[in-house]
Amino acid sequence: MDKQQLSKDILKLVGGEENIDQVTHCMTRLRFNLNDNQKADKATLKNTPGVMGVMENGGQFQVIIGNDVPIVYNALVGNMSKSPNADNASSGASTGEKKKRNPISALFDFISGVFTPILPAITGAGMIKGIVAILVALGWLSDTSSTYIILSAIGDGAFYFLPIILAISAARKLGSNMYIAAALAAGIMHPTITALLANGDTTFVGIKVIAATYSSTVIPIILAIWIASYVEKAVDRVTHASLKLLIVPTVTLLIMVPLTLMTVGPLGTVLGNGLSGGISWLFDNMSIFASILIGGTMSLLIITGMHYALLPIIVGSMTTLGYDFIIPLMFAANLAQGGAAFGVGLRSRNSKTKSLAYSTGLTAIMGITEPAMYGINMKFKKPFIAALIGGAIAGGFMGIVNVKAYVLTGLVGLPSIAAFISPAISTLLYALAGGLIAIVAAAVLTYILGFQEENASEPVAAPAAEPAKSAATTSVVTEEVKAQDEQVFSPITGEVKPLSEVPDPAFSEEIMGKGFAIQPSEGRVVSPINGTVFSLSKSGHAIGLVSDTGAEMLIHIGIDTVKLKGQFFSPKVQAGAKISVGDVLMEFDREQIEKAGYTTITPVIITNMHQYESIESAGRTTIKEKDLLFTAKA
Repeated sequence: MDKQQLSKDILKLVGGEENIDQVTHCMTRLRFNLNDNQKADKATLKNTPGVMGVMENGGQFQVIIGNDVPIVYNALVGNMSKSPNADNASSGASTGEKKKRNPISALFDFISGVFTPILPAITGAGMIKGIVAILVALGWLSDTSSTYIILSAIGDGAFYFLPIILAISAARKLGSNMYIAAALAAGIMHPTITALLANGDTTFVGIKVIAATYSSTVIPIILAIWIASYVEKAVDRVTHASLKLLIVPTVTLLIMVPLTLMTVGPLGTVLGNGLSGGISWLFDNMSIFASILIGGTMSLLIITGMHYALLPIIVGSMTTLGYDFIIPLMFAANLAQGGAAFGVGLRSRNSKTKSLAYSTGLTAIMGITEPAMYGINMKFKKPFIAALIGGAIAGGFMGIVNVKAYVLTGLVGLPSIAAFISPAISTLLYALAGGLIAIVAAAVLTYILGFQEENASEPVAAPAAEPAKSAATTSVVTEEVKAQDEQVFSPITGEVKPLSEVPDPAFSEEIMGKGFAIQPSEGRVVSPINGTVFSLSKSGHAIGLVSDTGAEMLIHIGIDTVKLKGQFFSPKVQAGAKISVGDVLMEFDREQIEKAGYTTITPVIITNMHQYESIESAGRTTIKEKDLLFTAKA
């Protein structure tokens, strides 16, 4: 295919040059920040020869090209009258952070950016609280013993000092100093301040300080750090470089701690209590209606990213009321997505669809819904509708029996069942019953409604089959080379996962190619084949290889890790290097990447699958470097 013509087609179909705010590329896709995503013709783009897929993620419009994306990108930029306002993504730049968005999108991005990194801390603490509740309920632990007190402190600590944790995360998101933010939060939570406010009639330089409690709160500290970020940056701008270390933190704390105690803190406390109280009132007075509505629309909220707006409400309710009504409805919605996928598996006559439906359905009821939602239910449309209805039915049941969550857990699925343990065992039983209703209702409705399935009587090729034949995936060696069976050895030590579990449709739907994913247990990538490194992103997150026999491969470390701009990645080879099985290609800091909020699951795929008949797994669930991962059968 003529890449110049393809670039012109893409430029026209995304709405023209005037609709492009920024454009860059990673290893496989063009990443646009468009002024108006609605002006892009997604349907025509998807059917354009050379385009493997189109998706929107985090406000970014992505056109999946494959191995030839640098060529198409350069042609695209060459066809524009002005240079796009973005760094080349091969250096790891991400345009998503620079995009001008409407206030609602910006709010969701801010909330998700603040809460996502702290989820491991509060999830771990929440699970400990759940374990303690189980031990007490079973009579294995006395609630007056010192062991109970210590375990409870471990579970409560993250919630009691939540403002300090949130302060660090919010400052990181806002680009201000995390340690000044932590000091601000520590100042308003100091035991002397707490005791002083409890006694009432407190003043500061003659101005009354309104009594408020800051432990376990959410909104007061987020508002305070937001304002503090402007104060800190303003002071920094007018301070000489030699005095910044002394002046900036001193002035910021002297302004913000009193200001928070006198105005921002009390206002945030009122807002937080109002939200928690409003949700409580809604479920006390309109429980069934609210439960049906939220249970039925939760999956839509997840797709749009609006569910992040619920995080402060959930955390606020948990810390102020001791329980939450929204988590049970999220539980119902997630299990309904799994049930709908099971329904597809039961009705489908296609062996590949059956296998994918059952595997993604299982991951959905475990709390990971994206593979089932994007790979099965939304693909066939009617199963997704059945899942929404199943979530609404189960949500209504949850509302009737008044199910509450008492612990904040991570993935909302069967592993989070401890969240529903309370002194009354009936809450747990009702939650399990609601989950069963969600699965059964969605599965039965899917089976009854049916769905349109291509080539239902025979195994169909993966979604990547047709696009893979396009010129966008033309071999970087020579098309004349006849493909041979290719043994692919594991580049990483970890757990082997099907591509359907990768939370990115470009991989889970096999748009890019076929293979497997690995959940790393170590931070090193070695060569899985004998061949050549034909491309290496400067951000380090993606490595393109071609074997001596012509197999083209992509190793993609994590999802959306291009946004890290190379941080935590250390390449050990350069493009053009000759490699053998076991040669070290990349080292990466797995823990830091995950702390930054990114999954490290790593797809290892063959991108020129049009030259191969099938992929044959080596059958391993856990794997070490240089163990056989799969064979590409010619």
